[in-house]
Amino acid sequence: MYIKFIFILLLFISSNSWSFENTKIKIDNFFINKYEITITEFEKFAKSKSLLTEAEKTGGGYEWGAGWEKRPNWNYLTPYGSIPNSKLEPAVHINFFEAQKFCNFNNGRLPTFDEWKKAAYIENGIQYEYPSGNNPLEMNTQDLLAYDKHEDVSKLKPGINGLVAMGGNVWEWIDDIKGNNSLTAGGSWWYGSSKTKVSGAQYKPSNFYAIYVGFRCVYDN
Repeated sequence: MYIKFIFILLLFISSNSWSFENTKIKIDNFFINKYEITITEFEKFAKSKSLLTEAEKTGGGYEWGAGWEKRPNWNYLTPYGSIPNSKLEPAVHINFFEAQKFCNFNNGRLPTFDEWKKAAYIENGIQYEYPSGNNPLEMNTQDLLAYDKHEDVSKLKPGINGLVAMGGNVWEWIDDIKGNNSLTAGGSWWYGSSKTKVSGAQYKPSNFYAIYVGFRCVYDN
C-alpha cells in the first residue's frame, strides 16, 4: 500500500510538471522568465549535460542556523532533504556559475541589475516600490504569506509586468559581480517584505548555494 501511495504521488508530481510552461515576458528590449527556474527545468538541463551541482558533489546545501550549516542531502532535487511536494518549486542550492550555465544552455543569460529592476518595479512607465506595486502584497515573505519555506511557483500570484515571485520566495542571482561575489535580488521567504525593495539586494559569494537562492533567465530574443 505504501509503495502504491509513493507511486501515485510521484505520478501526480510529474503530471503537474508536464503541463507547466515558464513563458517569457517582454520587457523593453529583452525577455524574462515569468517564473523562477523550477526543479523540473533544471533537472532536464542537468541530465542533458550530465551535470552534478556542487551541493550534490559535496553532500548537501546550506541553511542558516548557528551560522551557515550544511544539511545532508539538501540539493535542488531534494531541497529540504526529501522529495519535494512539487517539482515546480524553484531550483535552489544552485550557485551563480551553475545558474549561468543553465541560462546559456537555453540561449539566455542571467539578468543585469538594470534589467532586473526594470522587470520587477517598472510597468507602463510607472515605477513602484515593491514587485507587487506601491504596497507589499501577496508575496512569500515572513510578514505576508509567511509559508516559512519556498513555494511551488505556479501557486503564487503575479506582480508587476505579470511576473511571479520577483519579490520573496527565493533570492535570484544577478549578473553583477564584484570580486568573488555576485548580486542577488528580490529577497526570500526567510525575510520580511522590506528586502524585496531595490535597496534589499545583497552580494553573496558566487560559489555559494543555499535553500534561499534560485534564479531566472533573460533572453535577447
